[in-house]
Amino acid sequence: MGEFAALMVGLVWVATVPVASQGPSTARANGGAAKVYTPARTPDGQPDLSGYWTNASYTPLERPKNVTKEFYTPEEMKELAAAERRAAARQTGSVRDVHYDNEQFGVDKSLTTFPRSLRTSLIVDPPDGRIPPQIPEAVKRNAAIAAARKVPDGDLGAERAIGYLDAVQNMGWDERCIIRAGVAPPIFNPGYLSNYQIIQSPGFVTILSERLFDARIIPLDARPFPPSKVRSWRGISRGHWEGNTLVVETRNSNGRAQEVGRGIGSLVGATQDLRVTERFTRLDANTMEYRFTLEDEKTWARPWTAEFPFVKMDPEGPFIEFACHEGNRSIANMLAGARHEEKIAAEAAAKKRSN
Repeated sequence: MGEFAALMVGLVWVATVPVASQGPSTARANGGAAKVYTPARTPDGQPDLSGYWTNASYTPLERPKNVTKEFYTPEEMKELAAAERRAAARQTGSVRDVHYDNEQFGVDKSLTTFPRSLRTSLIVDPPDGRIPPQIPEAVKRNAAIAAARKVPDGDLGAERAIGYLDAVQNMGWDERCIIRAGVAPPIFNPGYLSNYQIIQSPGFVTILSERLFDARIIPLDARPFPPSKVRSWRGISRGHWEGNTLVVETRNSNGRAQEVGRGIGSLVGATQDLRVTERFTRLDANTMEYRFTLEDEKTWARPWTAEFPFVKMDPEGPFIEFACHEGNRSIANMLAGARHEEKIAAEAAAKKRSN
């Protein structure tokens, strides 16, 4: 499958949701004009962001290397979707078919509500739509970590590293159900079950993630961040309102979600000094613009920013418990399967030597 088609399939052409009143950047992505929207207020006066939302998207985080523009035309998007369908048809009978299909459980991302977008990448800054290069010190640091964890070719996101199934400690945090993509900020599309509930109460905003059933509680009372020695997997968040926009800053990560070879999404390779600034702006009754900026002077040459819409789920909620926990049966089965394969290989090698 071509990278170009695979990354961009279906944005507009599966279960799309029209965007009515839009902010400038979202409107430009969809060929519309910006309109002013005045959100409803909660009983304590906050702009109302509450409800069930999804950020499901086929738009890649980074712009494909063979694409040099910020937006596709509708005609180009149609052709990309058609190319993806052709590629998918050629894959019938492949190894991918052995694994269960998420669609049978209703969790495939193509089954959910989608916003409409012609963007070629979620990253809007730098202008090339790609993550900035790491500074030399970060390259050296992460290469050493990758070598220690036996990640082949320095691939920071490699799932099948040498020794990957030697012990549970070598496996990723996501697989061990300790933390998952879309839970730690930024709220990046985790691939499936990319659904969130925002709950507002006096002085707080809570973001509940369906995928790990994790509640992130954000104080709005201007309390200071705790000392640097107080850290957590998701970092510690503090929020405030700038007009109708909720601004959330997150610091004090323990650095574990960023670990090379086990980390989560766009955080991989960063340090515990990572700072995330998120901005939530309601654009209309069914659309919210989400924008985040990542800063880590010990990792990237400059900050970088991504932007994409959240849309109201249809139908809205409720969430079903995502019963993932460390020590679940899949981990034991994966390790047992690896030991079984090793036994078969050893027996075959012994038989070959005897012959």
